[in-house]
Amino acid sequence: MHPLSAFPVPARRLVLPGLAASLLLAACAPMKTPPAAGVGTAVPASKEAAPVATACPKDIEAIARCLSGQDSAGAYYLIAMPKAWNQVLVMHSHGGPTLGAPKPERAVEDLERWSIMVRAGYAWAGSTFRQGGVAVRAAAEDTERLRRIFIAQVAQPRRTILHGQSWGASVAAMGADMFGHGAVSPRPYDAVLLTSGLLAGGSRSYDFRTDLRVVYQHLCHNHPLPSEAQYPLNIGLPAGAKLTGAELTARVNDCLGLDKPAAQRTPEQQRKVKTIVDVLRIPASSIQSHLNWGTFHYRDVVHLRTGDASPFGNTGARYTGSPDDAALNAAVLRYKADPQALARFAQDTDPTGRIDVPVLTTKGVDDPTAFVELDAFFKGTMERAGSGARLVQTFTQHNTHSYLSDPTYPTLMTALLRWVDEGAKPTPEVIAQQCPANEAKFGKGCAFLPAYVPKPLNSRVVDRDRP
Repeated sequence: MHPLSAFPVPARRLVLPGLAASLLLAACAPMKTPPAAGVGTAVPASKEAAPVATACPKDIEAIARCLSGQDSAGAYYLIAMPKAWNQVLVMHSHGGPTLGAPKPERAVEDLERWSIMVRAGYAWAGSTFRQGGVAVRAAAEDTERLRRIFIAQVAQPRRTILHGQSWGASVAAMGADMFGHGAVSPRPYDAVLLTSGLLAGGSRSYDFRTDLRVVYQHLCHNHPLPSEAQYPLNIGLPAGAKLTGAELTARVNDCLGLDKPAAQRTPEQQRKVKTIVDVLRIPASSIQSHLNWGTFHYRDVVHLRTGDASPFGNTGARYTGSPDDAALNAAVLRYKADPQALARFAQDTDPTGRIDVPVLTTKGVDDPTAFVELDAFFKGTMERAGSGARLVQTFTQHNTHSYLSDPTYPTLMTALLRWVDEGAKPTPEVIAQQCPANEAKFGKGCAFLPAYVPKPLNSRVVDRDRP
């Protein structure tokens, strides 16, 4: 079956009234009802509605023209074409994932953040994806649909690079497999760039959030409250639960005092925060966000993706780093992942490593969201699939997730394209040496660590029994 036959064919947050307004006008038009993932009739890209001119973000409005639209499946998209185009297209798969219905503003935010690609001469195209939530293959389909729209309606690039950021790195890794290996001719993507990636798939990347839920509940007893109906923590929330993000934040602040400087927390709050930091090996600043994901994203997965059974578990996990590890392990709640739910979730979210084009990755070694050890797991995935020779991994001395620095990304793109065009496979050492040349044009920010090798994932996230 043709891969498309199952469906219709530091971060910048600028205020962009013109661009936001033009996209909102498009959003107010009668919306096509997006079909469920993997359902629908193939629509040739040439018959998709043509994108319309729209305002560009202010930092690229003088050097580019922008186009926007909504595809046949309901995803919004945004395209930026540099006036001095180098004939290379970057297809962007965004992070998150965002929950809820797609909104055009999401594409605006992505282009704001990744305007470095346009400033470096690359065309850029990003989809909001047709649905919110943790649906990797559907998002990969949406990215490929947008690539076809670009070629049919905008221009024919000399090269196309598939870029995945954060959760979108798993989307890109999956898409490179789905649409590679001769499934699409000519080859849709010439190479893959994965930045700050969540690269161990849903079956392993989320384990520590299950651990956070049970350790937090052991310490705080307020998620759920004793007065509320109790439920298995590995489902995130019951399907009909009304808890909001603001309410969860209030509960966390009540227990841990994360809204206060550490010195202003009570001794009990300080003790609890230290226990979570030491056991889960995450900074205090990321506890709230990971707890949110382990609540609302878990609910999305369990109730919308895996048939109301949870793919998340912690049986067999042995936690260390607390003042009394024996007491902690005896007290925390234990859950077994449902085998069918886990298999279903893994099939949609776990990279296969079967990528037949060059792959370049980068990550800050102190990334608080997608641990650097996830990259070690991805290397093993590529090697087991026989694709290890097509992978080069780089690491930087950054402690951020959403964006590393302006000169980092043009350096990686240049190295990747030279690999494609000339067969010159880069090394981390060469990439580190080449980065400073980009600082003169794009500003300071080179921080590559060419000798760095991440430890195995189980050195950061404890092993557990798996179905």
